[in-house]
Amino acid sequence: MLEPFMNESILARAQKKGLVEIHIHNLRDYTLDKWKRVDDYPYGGFAGMVMQIEPIDRCISALKAERDYDEIIFTSPDGEQFNQHVANDLSMKENIIILAGHYKGIDQRVRDHLITREISIGDFVLTGGELPAAVMADAIVRLIPGVIGDEQSAFSDCFQDDLLSAPIYTRPAEYTGWRVPDILLSGHEAKIKEWEMEQALARTKALRPDLLK
Repeated sequence: MLEPFMNESILARAQKKGLVEIHIHNLRDYTLDKWKRVDDYPYGGFAGMVMQIEPIDRCISALKAERDYDEIIFTSPDGEQFNQHVANDLSMKENIIILAGHYKGIDQRVRDHLITREISIGDFVLTGGELPAAVMADAIVRLIPGVIGDEQSAFSDCFQDDLLSAPIYTRPAEYTGWRVPDILLSGHEAKIKEWEMEQALARTKALRPDLLK
């Protein structure tokens, strides 16, 4: 699931440029079970299957023997909310591990002793943590200098300053009677910036008033 995504578009270009390294590790490679199982039934008779501690510990220990890690992140629906500020923070780290959960969850001892940060991409439950890991990787990598051609573009995105972005337009200036706002065609940079801020505030107030708190 992850390999095709990590080798396309911006993530692929970032790796080819040598700006980032992305390695995908299969936990089945770190189990001693002859069937390569990484899950088992939970103690207490609860429903579902739980990821075992041993293959996770063996994998993380092997990676930590190779280099130091700033964060070991577990993708969990009950973790802190992933947002642009978290992405900004993680983009400044040297090395991170993202552990994708699966099944009913992971042995709590992993969370207690091996994980440094738990992050959720929303208040909903997915089949596994692969998609959240991919979402986080994309949001983080695009902030690394040199990944995007126009570096300022990433820092003018939605949520960077807790505001939604102003509307954007391109050519033609008029299409079937629908015109681009005159201010954007004026060439007056200061007034355009003022218009952008007014629009950003108005859109945020209308669509995401929670951000203004």
